[in-house]
Amino acid sequence: MNVATGAFLNAIGILAGALFGLAQRAPPSARVQDFLRRALGAATAFFGLRLVWLNVNGTFWPCARQILIALLAIVLGNLAGKILSLQKISNRLGQFAGKLISSAQSNPPRKGAAGFNACAILFCAAPLGILGAVTDGLAGDFCLLAVKAVMDALAMAGFVKIFGWPSALSAFPVYFFLGAVTLACQLYAGPFLDSHNLIYPVSTAAGLIACAVALVIFEVRKVELANFLPALAVAPLLTKLLA
Repeated sequence: MNVATGAFLNAIGILAGALFGLAQRAPPSARVQDFLRRALGAATAFFGLRLVWLNVNGTFWPCARQILIALLAIVLGNLAGKILSLQKISNRLGQFAGKLISSAQSNPPRKGAAGFNACAILFCAAPLGILGAVTDGLAGDFCLLAVKAVMDALAMAGFVKIFGWPSALSAFPVYFFLGAVTLACQLYAGPFLDSHNLIYPVSTAAGLIACAVALVIFEVRKVELANFLPALAVAPLLTKLLA
């Protein structure tokens, strides 16, 4: 049985990043940081396209039809996300985390608690985490969460220098939150979708959204990623309606 492998890797990545940050006296050079950013962007795009490749079946036209349905699901999901103001909620969480960071720097006695809260919010609210937890729960594919683990490790290496070791404890709420999403998908959504052969469209949509995450990492364009998350629910509905 899947035991939330991706969530575990993400938590381990955060703890490893904290150890690395505490051990290193100076941050990586700008050249190294740019290389890592590009490598993570390429990995995100690769695993997103891999998800699409593994979940489209048949000859050219059936595959094209499945991809078109996934694209339509992303368009409709984006509209639903805007109606639900998901990106605005995500932005507010980010702004709240930013205030915690500022207050920690101006109030050293509280920096440990503020750092823990800020890191937990930032790491839990990342859309890539939701995508990875869903694909891990439905298909046992934890690759996206493995990429996020590296991203969070690099971020934590910087945060731990500001907030100290208590910020590393944010690995635990990240594990429990993403693990809960993974297990909910595995135990409840997965069996229902599998009985109707609808896991494939969800994973295909998730792969395409992951490619949009890569665009953000590469700084090609700004994308409101949180608004795309409803596409994961829209994709199986569209597939069922258009079958």
